Amino acid sequence: MRGRRIRVVDVDLCVGCQCCMFACNRRFGEAGVSRSAIQIRSAGGFERGFVVKVCRACPDPPCARTCPTGALRPREGGGVVHDSSKCIGCGNCVRSCIIEAIFWDEKAGKPIVCSYCGYCVSFCPYGVIELEPLEEVTAK
Repeated sequence: MRGRRIRVVDVDLCVGCQCCMFACNRRFGEAGVSRSAIQIRSAGGFERGFVVKVCRACPDPPCARTCPTGALRPREGGGVVHDSSKCIGCGNCVRSCIIEAIFWDEKAGKPIVCSYCGYCVSFCPYGVIELEPLEEVTAK
């Protein structure tokens, strides 16, 4: 399988419906948005729009560099792979993410990291996000 990442196509199209967040959280078989790997936040009131926070698949991810156990390791082409069995819950990855796109799972005491599955993309009714092959990213 080729590497992929979630790309924000046009944040101005986002209406803050959080459908992507609900979809992502369904991976855990739960309702709500508490364990979503994508977050939609207000940019300061409805008239200022929204901010989409999701892992952008850094080519040299700082979150993986700060992981003391190798639970987060760089993925070929960019981004990370998370092995929760190696994770000790130190939170270094959350603190080191330069775009604040790694979230904390209070229930598990471990980070929530995008797996680039693209499930959220199909639930965005406004085309704000898309799943993009990493070959396109590295070729640009």
